[in-house]
Amino acid sequence: MFNKIFSSIISNGAFTGSEFAISTIVAIICGFIIAGTYMIKNRYTKSLVITLVLLPSIVELVIILVNGNIGTGVAVAGAFSLVRFRSAPGRGQEITSIFLAMAVGLATGMGYIGIAILFTVLVTIISLVLNLVNFGADKSGERTLRITVPENLDYEGRFEDLFEKYLKSFTYDEIKTSNMGSLYKLTLSVELKAGISTKEFLDEIRTRNGNLDISLGRMIDSQDSL
Repeated sequence: MFNKIFSSIISNGAFTGSEFAISTIVAIICGFIIAGTYMIKNRYTKSLVITLVLLPSIVELVIILVNGNIGTGVAVAGAFSLVRFRSAPGRGQEITSIFLAMAVGLATGMGYIGIAILFTVLVTIISLVLNLVNFGADKSGERTLRITVPENLDYEGRFEDLFEKYLKSFTYDEIKTSNMGSLYKLTLSVELKAGISTKEFLDEIRTRNGNLDISLGRMIDSQDSL
C-alpha cells in the first residue's frame, strides 16, 4: 500500500481524461497550500501568491503533454530558454517557493500524485515551523544611523563620546556629500546598549550637528536575494 504512493498513475506517456483531471486538481490544491503557507509570516504581493497557486498546474500541463515525446520536450525546452525574466531579483524564500511549485508541477505532470502531496505537505510544514520559531533571524540588534552635518563642521571625533555612551558598537559604512557639497551625510551601523533612551541619544546628536536630519532605523537586508 505504501509503495503505491511512489508510483505513477500515468504509464508509457499515455493518459486518460480522469488521470489528467486528477493531476490538475492535485496540482492546484498543492499550489494553494504552498501559497497559503508562504502568506504566513512573510511579506508577499498579490501577484506572487497567485503565481504560486497557478504555477504547479501550468508546469503539470507542459510535462504531461511532452511526457514520453523527446522531440516535443526538446522544442519546449528551446521555447522556455527564450523567456527572460526582467523583474528585480527575488528574496530567497520567494525563489524557494517558486521552485517548490515547479517541482510539484513536475511530479503531478509525470503522474506521481502521492509524491507531490507528500512533498508539498512536508516542505510547507518545515517552512512554516522555521518561520514561526524565527529560525536564522539576526538577533544582533544592529541599526542604521544616518547623520547629516554641515560642511564647516569637523565630524571626525565629533560624536564618538556619544557613541561610547549610548552604543555597544559602531562602524562608519559610508560618508558622502550632498546639496552641492554643502552637507555631509554619515551612515553608520550601530548597536544600541540595553535600556538607553533613543530620544536622549538623538537629542544629544542634534545639538552637535546643527539640528539637521538624523535617522535611526533597522538595517535593510540587502543580502536576502538570489
